[in-house]
Amino acid sequence: MNITVIGTGYVGLVSGVCFSELGNNVICVDNNVEKVNMLTGGHVPIYEPGLQEVMTSNMEAGRLSFTSNIQDAIHRSDIIIIAVGTPSLPNGEANLSYIELVAREIGSYMDNYKIIMTKSTVPVGTNDHIQEWISSLTSHPFDMASVPEFLREGTAVKDTLYPDRIVIGTNSERAVTILKELHQPLTDQIIVTDIRSAEMIKYASNAFLATKISFINEISNICEKVGADVSRVAEGMGYDRRIGASFLKAGIGYGGSCFPKDTQALIQIAGNVDYDFKLLKSVVEVNKDQRFNVIRKLEEALDVLDGKQIAVWGLAFKPDTDDVRDAPAVEIIQRLLDQGATVKAYDPIATENFRKEVDSPAIIWASSAMEAAKGVDALCVLTEWKEFMEVDLTELAVHMKQPILIDGRNIYEEDQIKDTAFQYYSVGRPSLTNIDGRKTAVL
Repeated sequence: MNITVIGTGYVGLVSGVCFSELGNNVICVDNNVEKVNMLTGGHVPIYEPGLQEVMTSNMEAGRLSFTSNIQDAIHRSDIIIIAVGTPSLPNGEANLSYIELVAREIGSYMDNYKIIMTKSTVPVGTNDHIQEWISSLTSHPFDMASVPEFLREGTAVKDTLYPDRIVIGTNSERAVTILKELHQPLTDQIIVTDIRSAEMIKYASNAFLATKISFINEISNICEKVGADVSRVAEGMGYDRRIGASFLKAGIGYGGSCFPKDTQALIQIAGNVDYDFKLLKSVVEVNKDQRFNVIRKLEEALDVLDGKQIAVWGLAFKPDTDDVRDAPAVEIIQRLLDQGATVKAYDPIATENFRKEVDSPAIIWASSAMEAAKGVDALCVLTEWKEFMEVDLTELAVHMKQPILIDGRNIYEEDQIKDTAFQYYSVGRPSLTNIDGRKTAVL
């Protein structure tokens, strides 16, 4: 099939590359000429495992190209995928200005029947507006479809090529037939529904996963007070098929481009129809506070942070990505600076992006994990990168001024900690807290 993907952000680029991998002819469009030139030169502007290799092979095969000429791309394609950003407005609602701009461009350049497939995450009812915007500018026939994405950063290529399910929301049987054929090579778990339900499925899925994360973090806080181990609690819960083990890992909360934005947007969607989504509001509140447990544990260990030097391992919101949008590290480091601490920061991939969000003379940007830890009063692990898990903890303790380790992601187990000099604080595992060499459980 001939496909145009409008928008080469995370979703658009991964979707375009993967559809070309299935043998389709794909044109990716972006109005950023510099970015288009970078992609045309074979360079991926984001860090995503496997994406570079798949993109290169399909460009060489002639199935994938990049352009800023949206008119030409629309004329050459039968399916137009909208994958532009919908960032949050100050009130939490999704900003649909890019969606409207693209819809009107599509309407202006339509020349025959096409399917307009929305992959951008949009509030319920948005596809109706897209249809109106396009219809106001063309008499050519077209069908609308909402096909939300469910990819995870760090495993986006795998998630796109091997999805749990495909959701197709449309009111057109013609579009159903064509879009089923497009997605059939990926999975036979294809759900066909109306457009508004498809729009809601995306928000509901992310809101539920965010709820699981905030729930297990609340449980972890109780575990610390009663002497239970949240890792064992989560394991026991996860064997229940009604619950499942995914997204039950306690830590410092979720971040990234999806969960924070989508939870706020769904709260606003509910509010716009006079419904107070109390549960989701609490999920967001719990998540915001959870990251500051790192600060509270540092204060417990050091009393005051003013004048202390703190190492931070991990700036991305999760491993295997350079995305720092809404990463817990942003607010944690800012709070450390506000309290007079100096920060030595390190991330294998995301440092450059993070410096665009937070930069200060009080931050030392280290080139390795061990360099960041040298001479510090405490170390905070904020992202579960594999290289942090493989560090020699005995050697690490020697390099630090004070062997205080705040493990915000529970990446270390008891057998790794027990014979070290560390004063160790994790999340929801009080029995592992090591104070002056003595194991202590909070009862």
